[in-house]
Amino acid sequence: MSNLEHTTPTNNYQEILEKYDKESVTKSVKSQWQKYIITIIAVAYSLFHLYITFYPMPTLLQRALHVGIGALLIFLIYPASKKYSKNGIMWFDWILGILALITAGYLCYEYEALMTTRGGIPNENDIIFAIITTLIVIEAARRLTGYVLIIFALLFLLYPFISSMDFMPDRLLTRYYDIGDIFGQLYLKTEGLYSSAIGASVSFIFLFILFGAFLAKSGMGKLFNDLALALAGSRQGGPAKVAVISSGFMGSINGAAVANVVSTGAFTIPLMKKIGYQPNFAGAVEASASVGGQILPPIMGASAFIMAETTGVKYSTIALAALLPALLYYISVIAQVHFRAGRRNLKGLAKDQLPQLKLVMKERGHMFIPIIALIVFLIESVPVGYAATYTILITIAISWLRKETRMGVKEIIEALEDGAKQSLPVMAACAVVGIIIGVVNLTSFGTVMTSYIVTFGAGSLLLTLILTMLASIVLGMGLPSIPAYIITATMAAPALADFNIPLLVSHMFVFYFGIFANITPPVALASFAGAGIAGGDPMKTGWQSLRLALAGFIIPFIFVYNPSMLMIDIHNAAITANSFPLPAISEIISVCITSILGVIGLSAAVEGYFKHNINPVFRVILAIGSVLLISPEFISDIIGIVILAVMLLINLKQKA
Repeated sequence: MSNLEHTTPTNNYQEILEKYDKESVTKSVKSQWQKYIITIIAVAYSLFHLYITFYPMPTLLQRALHVGIGALLIFLIYPASKKYSKNGIMWFDWILGILALITAGYLCYEYEALMTTRGGIPNENDIIFAIITTLIVIEAARRLTGYVLIIFALLFLLYPFISSMDFMPDRLLTRYYDIGDIFGQLYLKTEGLYSSAIGASVSFIFLFILFGAFLAKSGMGKLFNDLALALAGSRQGGPAKVAVISSGFMGSINGAAVANVVSTGAFTIPLMKKIGYQPNFAGAVEASASVGGQILPPIMGASAFIMAETTGVKYSTIALAALLPALLYYISVIAQVHFRAGRRNLKGLAKDQLPQLKLVMKERGHMFIPIIALIVFLIESVPVGYAATYTILITIAISWLRKETRMGVKEIIEALEDGAKQSLPVMAACAVVGIIIGVVNLTSFGTVMTSYIVTFGAGSLLLTLILTMLASIVLGMGLPSIPAYIITATMAAPALADFNIPLLVSHMFVFYFGIFANITPPVALASFAGAGIAGGDPMKTGWQSLRLALAGFIIPFIFVYNPSMLMIDIHNAAITANSFPLPAISEIISVCITSILGVIGLSAAVEGYFKHNINPVFRVILAIGSVLLISPEFISDIIGIVILAVMLLINLKQKA
């Protein structure tokens, strides 16, 4: 179909992925029987989640089994350290895996007595198993996420042991907690290791990751790449636009920014460099597009499901609220690559090198049906777990329409296995963050942190927002996006409630900045991975990514001050309501038009180019007018339109 297959370079992309993404460092298992055991457990793990979707167990038990079986798989698949990665499954991995199963089994065995006879009060055996489970979760998470999250968890775990001691500041001083209080909270309740974060992982996230695995087996990645090439490949700066479109689609489904940079960037970055984009810029385009997938409906990676579980707001409502900000972000990135191509006179690819849209849709276009079905299910308020399961079945059925996408028994088993394996990083992160949630619930530490943020904010909403943004970015630099969101949502987002910011808006605010930490120097892992593929400078690529994502740093402030950008009438609904009414259609249309014009103008100001170069003074004026347009207020819109029109007319009249 295309001549582009020969343009992919032969660099060791797996090495780049492992350097910046700890989740990709897996064992080299050579024993065939060990491979079979891993496959059997992984497939059973997926089938277990499909089963409990329709026949649920008691909440505590299904969460415990989710963690126990998942931890077993982690110990079998992920090495204790890189030096063990080539040695296969070690003896201590088997011991840890079996212990993980035993701790979940113990809870199942003791559940009835715990809930009735003992009334949830831990005995000596409960405490022993609680300590073992906590240590297992910490080790499993360490293998997948590194040490930063573990240090956070251990510091929080230490707090209730010392919080009643005399040397603690007054605000941090609490009553005395014994070991039964602490580990009973973590192990025997749904407020610790088995918190709402794990609840979201069990009920929603796993199934959508599994859905993504089935889409991948049907060739969805090739569909996204070929469709993007057919639509934008021949345009001005075509390969960069292809990177933005395909990475956005893939990022929404898989939610793994670094892995997405490497998988799609292996194809798109060489093409961008081929037509003249500089390595730093090419890597930055891929990084900013991949990271943005987590704010792009309908799936939005994994964090949105945890937001739904945490806030009590329906997932479909969250997806609707996220739609316009996500589109504005991607329009901004595409506009910047377009203006950069215009300034440097970078053309697209020759049409004879590109797939034809008609053939792409004929061969693989039917694979959009499962995604459309998912959107319909969510709009119709079908329970999210049911919607994901139905969509998996639809994906299998629809794949049979064409030979190119047909899934047989082998592909279905591989998808079940891949989905289970891909869910493990989310499970581990959610479980270890449960330590933090458990301690916060036990000690009211979150209230203390909220009071500190409010105190430092000195009664200013803007200053409080900036402090919350910085906290989210700092946490996101060292943590995966899920734990970064959970921690900031637990401790920072409540501070915004003092300013009467609706719950959904405050959570969306911290959600954005926790995600964009992946491209914020000095620790910008997605950007560093893009630089590794492009052969660019990691730090320069990080700063370039930040520049491309500028709209993503402005938009959250805008929707805090004016939530109409979220396209839901929050002001006329309860703060914690399960659904929100739509504002007037005219208001939605007005917000969409002015915001789109604003991000295009902002992109032109950032690049210093529209149809011709823009001088520095006019760039500043254009940027101010564009931000006024993005802010959905009538007066600011009028001023912004006037400024934008004047600046662009001046530019159009310049000589070439």
